[in-house]
Amino acid sequence: MITLTVELAERSYPIYIGADLLVLPELLTRHIQGNQVMIVTNTTVAPLYLAMVEQLLDGYQVDSVILPDGEQYKNLETLNLIFDALLEKGHNRTTTLLALGGGVVGDMCGYAAASYQRGVSFIQLPTTLLSQVDSSVGGKTGVNHRLGKNMIGAFYQPQAVLIDTNTLTTLPARELSAGMAEVIKYGLLEDLAFYRWIQQHIDNLMAGDATLLARAIRTSCECKARVVAQDEREGGIRAILNLGHTFGHAIESHQGYGNWLHGEAVGTGLLMAADLSCRMGAISVAEVDELKALLVKASLPVLPPADMTEADFLSRMSIDKKVLDGRIRLVLLRQIGQAYITSDVDRTQLCQTLAGAALNG
Repeated sequence: MITLTVELAERSYPIYIGADLLVLPELLTRHIQGNQVMIVTNTTVAPLYLAMVEQLLDGYQVDSVILPDGEQYKNLETLNLIFDALLEKGHNRTTTLLALGGGVVGDMCGYAAASYQRGVSFIQLPTTLLSQVDSSVGGKTGVNHRLGKNMIGAFYQPQAVLIDTNTLTTLPARELSAGMAEVIKYGLLEDLAFYRWIQQHIDNLMAGDATLLARAIRTSCECKARVVAQDEREGGIRAILNLGHTFGHAIESHQGYGNWLHGEAVGTGLLMAADLSCRMGAISVAEVDELKALLVKASLPVLPPADMTEADFLSRMSIDKKVLDGRIRLVLLRQIGQAYITSDVDRTQLCQTLAGAALNG
């Protein structure tokens, strides 16, 4: 088992990474504060892992709420199912919520924890690659609105993150690809050596090599923990973690949540960010083509939906959380392995990226 730490002073917490962590009761129970536990999971994950987690909690009042599965259910209506369960079962302010599932479950469970009785403890038990390398770490919680992704939420840190890599053995191939988009993102934005390593091992990563996936998870979590420690609430440098996301969120909201997986939209967004960076003279056409080839090997889409126009992108991007004073902020590449945040984007070049993507779709 590997243990990392997200350094946030009194809110610091560990990230445990390893196989068979969901059979170690002491690893989980050391982070539970009271004697009540509410497990938040979904209809896909519950049959696989709910009983396993319940067995770790002998002596506690253990309740569970099973949410419908899918990004389309990441909304206030579904969030209320968690509050209903907490109130109906009499959970008090010393309860601990366990987020057992992927990014949607983790985001909603965390937001419920931030809100219930003005804040209770929660622990992340991520079961998808995307949630293990990204969404379970850093304290971003929330739900979607029909006009924008993750527009309602809070920064609220977990007590711990337990990443049992064995859960990836039950992960569908499409979900593995979606998670790989976030892994590739970390190489692009901060770590050229890691990016080259991904290129070298992509076939075996996609084949589910457990040792390689564990290394990818560790390196991704190390990157995110470093950035979050510098900027917990995304007032500055943390926004680089959104490389590809402004384009990707536009795709998700335009297509309807759940039709494109988050990681699929991010993969396309990464290529669009690289294309714009190339148009601005920062990286080469060859480097854009290399990224495209890597995304294809990861079975990720490299073109946005054919029905998305330049105007569709601009309207969706204009309500992104990173917009400040009416100006779209984007995360772009100075070079492979070095990202930066800017509002100084030539409108013509941006529109060329958007129109080119729409045309090729």
